[in-house]
Amino acid sequence: MGEEHRLRLVGAGSGRAAGCTAEGQIETARGATAAGRSGLTSNIVEREQAMNQMERFQKLPPVDPHEMIGLWKGRGIPSGHPLDGVLENLGWFGKRFSAQMRADALLFRGGEKRLVAIEPAWIPLRLALRFHKIGRTRAASNLFSYLLRRLRAKGPVASLKAVPFQGVTSAAMAYDTQSIVDHFRKVDDDRLMGAMVIEGDERVYFFELERVEEV
Repeated sequence: MGEEHRLRLVGAGSGRAAGCTAEGQIETARGATAAGRSGLTSNIVEREQAMNQMERFQKLPPVDPHEMIGLWKGRGIPSGHPLDGVLENLGWFGKRFSAQMRADALLFRGGEKRLVAIEPAWIPLRLALRFHKIGRTRAASNLFSYLLRRLRAKGPVASLKAVPFQGVTSAAMAYDTQSIVDHFRKVDDDRLMGAMVIEGDERVYFFELERVEEV
């Protein structure tokens, strides 16, 4: 085989390899672009959800702290917040407010007809926000159930009082050991909408509470 012919073969092979490499790079770029668009779309949807819920919250009338005495069952309102679905996965029940304007801020199911109030100080809030996807897994649910007794609070862990928020003074619950305030508005006599605000975080976690009989 002549030298010239070998050079042609080598050149052709190099061209095909370069073509494959270029095609691979193009496909990779397309995938990255698609992923970027998907992430951007997801962020837009989440922001719209949060804005819609905030508008709904702002339209509701205020509630007096003394109207909230008793046991309330809670559920999250999807709004694109990192904690959406996390509390429910861990067995969150709701909240309890006393006549002394103190609160069991985080009540969890500890078995059939048994509620456990946990101490918020033990919750690594920043880590929970960062690794929120793990909080929706079965493994997280099982681990939390195992640790529940160790997280039990020794008494009420938050205070209930009237606080101005979004231009309206209404009942709010301030945690003793975390920089968190839950603001409340009245849906009706037995239902409330809550907006959980964490200091230093612009995102708001929305939830609903429904009055129930003591377990």
